[in-house]
Amino acid sequence: MKKGKLLSIFVVLVYIFLFAPLVIIAMTSIGTENYIAFPPKGFSIKWFLNVFNSDSFMSSMGISFTISGISTLIALIIGVPAAYGLSRGSFKGKSALKSFFFSPLIVPGIVVGFSLFQFLIVKLGLPIYLSLFIGHTLVIVPYIIRVVGSSLEGVDYSIEEAAVSLGCTKVQSFFKVVIPNITSGIIASFMLAFINSFNNVPVSMFLTGPGVSTLPITMMNYVEYNYDPTVSALSVLLMIITIGVMFVAEKTLGLGKFVA
Repeated sequence: MKKGKLLSIFVVLVYIFLFAPLVIIAMTSIGTENYIAFPPKGFSIKWFLNVFNSDSFMSSMGISFTISGISTLIALIIGVPAAYGLSRGSFKGKSALKSFFFSPLIVPGIVVGFSLFQFLIVKLGLPIYLSLFIGHTLVIVPYIIRVVGSSLEGVDYSIEEAAVSLGCTKVQSFFKVVIPNITSGIIASFMLAFINSFNNVPVSMFLTGPGVSTLPITMMNYVEYNYDPTVSALSVLLMIITIGVMFVAEKTLGLGKFVA
């Protein structure tokens, strides 16, 4: 009984630790003061309107959607076949290849970002946009492989063998048999990878430049010189969008079974 009470208290404290900052951000976003204050005095939506009236926020939001969308599509093209090969294949160096793909999740993000900056920008002199596409693709491919790989575990290999025995080539069986059976996993991996790319800070921080800034970096730069609740309002909007997307994904696709 005593252990049960202690566990309950611990769980409550963890939830408070996780959700208290979100509640504070939400409450400060509706304050009337020209600075972040908690608890807020009065009620106003002007900071939400300020988000949509800000050219820098709208521009960086468009850049973030573009970078995240294209990078996620590229990551799918790389990650789905890679997940299939790692799941179904048996070849020398498989463990090393798997470790290579998952290394961006193991190495600290700040190290990945600085390494990409040194190689892509300093060494190769690539344009900012191209560097961002490469960098974001690199860090989200592991999410694609993880989720799609989990989805492939639920596909019986015998149906592929049956397709081949009926005249399909390996490539045809992959597109006509495997892909239709893992569509929900592919969609789930797209959502997860897109959100991680959109919210990425370490890679974007090193690879952005003059005139090209993703939304998280613009938010960081804004709070460095401004102390009004505009960023709180923007954070609330992003939380609502993210929670909404994840909720729909969980209800329609059962996202939990792919990332558990």
